[in-house]
Amino acid sequence: MKITFYGHACFGVELDGVSLLIDPFITPNKLAEGIDINAIKADYILITHGHEDHVADALFLAQKNDATIVSNFEIVSWFAEKGHVKGHPMNHGGNKNFGDFSVKYVNAVHSSVLPDGTYGGNPGGFLVKANGKCVYFAGDTALNYDMKLIGDFEQLDAAVLPIGDNFTMGIEDACIASEFIQCDKIIGMHFNTFPYIEIDSEYAVEYFRKRERELILLTIGDNLKL
Repeated sequence: MKITFYGHACFGVELDGVSLLIDPFITPNKLAEGIDINAIKADYILITHGHEDHVADALFLAQKNDATIVSNFEIVSWFAEKGHVKGHPMNHGGNKNFGDFSVKYVNAVHSSVLPDGTYGGNPGGFLVKANGKCVYFAGDTALNYDMKLIGDFEQLDAAVLPIGDNFTMGIEDACIASEFIQCDKIIGMHFNTFPYIEIDSEYAVEYFRKRERELILLTIGDNLKL
């Protein structure tokens, strides 16, 4: 499993012959100007919630790649109304095996409205399992006690957590979240894109290190393999 960071909360996941894309927000992100959106492949696009900074490029990439949009019922229905009917709706606690991988839609504490003001359903996160690996993409969320359920019943190889504070968890709460989910390898997201969520990266990495956890802050376009 290879995970590529496309900026903000957008990640690509390459499996054996299958490409996933999480929360595509690339072209409006000035920090991601070096990313060629036309080169991005996606068989499935997973969307955690409806905010613009998580769905901005979803329709374009879904149509370009003939991708299946996986999200809650409200978001999948919204994209169908926009002309992309290839979708798979889910809701909290639900699991779906797509053959090469499986996805479980889990709780997130946030808000959700689509760019035109349409109700976006309840926000969520994803547990993605493939090739014997399991990665938690938390989406935008506050620290919450439901994360303990993930730690108690799942064996995570890595977790992607928001660390930018203000709209989501900050560095300190994300570190607590890593304890709740019992995962020592954390990939940071939702930071430095806007002034509201700028962080001290050195402080963040050191804060995790002192607590015997690894915080990975990928440069946009970089990847890691699990």
